[in-house]
Amino acid sequence: MGVDHRKLGMWAFLGSEFLFFGGFVTAYLLYLESTAGGVGVEVFDIPFTSISSFVLLMSSLTMVLAHHAHTRGDLRRMRLWILATAGQGMVFLGGQVYEFNVFYREGLVLTDSPFASAFYVLTGFHGVHVFIGILMLLSIFVFSLIGKIKPNQHLKTEMIGLYWHFVDIIWVVIFTVVYLIPEIAVL
Repeated sequence: MGVDHRKLGMWAFLGSEFLFFGGFVTAYLLYLESTAGGVGVEVFDIPFTSISSFVLLMSSLTMVLAHHAHTRGDLRRMRLWILATAGQGMVFLGGQVYEFNVFYREGLVLTDSPFASAFYVLTGFHGVHVFIGILMLLSIFVFSLIGKIKPNQHLKTEMIGLYWHFVDIIWVVIFTVVYLIPEIAVL
């Protein structure tokens, strides 16, 4: 039987996205100390970002529950878990917007240093990916309401789930590299 070509295509796309983010993480690490005398990692609020990260990681659980409900043909529960996943993604994005505003007020401005540019590009691009994931989640919710997604079409939920898990995995890497590793180096 083999792997469905759509799923294989999604895996290939996600592989290229991992490489894409790998370049951004590498640039961030290269410019970690290049603050041009300005603000650096000292403005990060690890407890706040940890809570926001926890919310995003829990969204992987709700995504799994959505897919599981869809494989059982339970579109009502699938919709519930899809909305929960999208809601958690929105909470995460709201936290990121709040953080960016705080950082800006404290002097971490995109164009001030290579460090600031690398930080905003890396975390901002991730935020764009979360936003796209939310749009996909809301689309599948609406399509299931109007009958364009049937109980036996759970591959669609699985594909969005693969993308959503990718977004979460990338955030684990970003959170570790951006927020945790500099803190460990200070100790």
